[in-house]
Amino acid sequence: MGSRRPADRKRLEVEADERRPGWDDRYQGERQRGWDERHRSGDFEGEGPNPTLVLGLAGMLPGTALELAAGSGTNAVWLAGQGWQTTAVDWSPVGLGNGRAKAEIAGVEVDWLERDLLTWSPPARSFNLVVIVYLHLPPVERGPVYAAAAAAVAPGGRLLVVGHDRINATEGEGGPPDTVRLFTADEIGRELLAADPDLIVERAEVVRRVPPPGRAPIDALLVVRRPQSPKESPK
Repeated sequence: MGSRRPADRKRLEVEADERRPGWDDRYQGERQRGWDERHRSGDFEGEGPNPTLVLGLAGMLPGTALELAAGSGTNAVWLAGQGWQTTAVDWSPVGLGNGRAKAEIAGVEVDWLERDLLTWSPPARSFNLVVIVYLHLPPVERGPVYAAAAAAVAPGGRLLVVGHDRINATEGEGGPPDTVRLFTADEIGRELLAADPDLIVERAEVVRRVPPPGRAPIDALLVVRRPQSPKESPK
């Protein structure tokens, strides 16, 4: 698979921002600036893609991909290198700048979009793959963001979610200190199907990087597919 997309491929045109009501822009700005500072302090994402993402993508054929909350672009650059026509979205311009530098070094093309997922939704039914890795929001925010991510999946495409599993707090390492932001793959799957019953859960797993009693991140891996046609619906 080639690492570059065809030169004549048009850049993704994203729909106009749709503000979700009730959000305080002042608080939003503080959070965004905090991530800018974190990205300025160095690359905390590590080398190479998230291993649970790689596991979840095994066997999938490349197409159009959207990564939400892409950070400094490590996963997005890897996806592009695997032949995916990749768009990466994050609200930190510093993180996106770091991602552009990584893409240039790797010799791949990625479309970088600065958007706030709390106020913006990607275009519906537009991507063969939508990826969310370690986006740990409070549950009240998570619901609309994850539902919008699922809505962006094209017929026959998939949403792949990787997060720190709930048991990571007691048996693993890393992850958000606020444990209310942790989840299981089954929990996210139920939330998504409640919003969109046509979705099909293909995988809902706990992924341990090392066997117990070893300590390492313990992930929740969820893969859901949008049916190619209504006949595939689980209803």
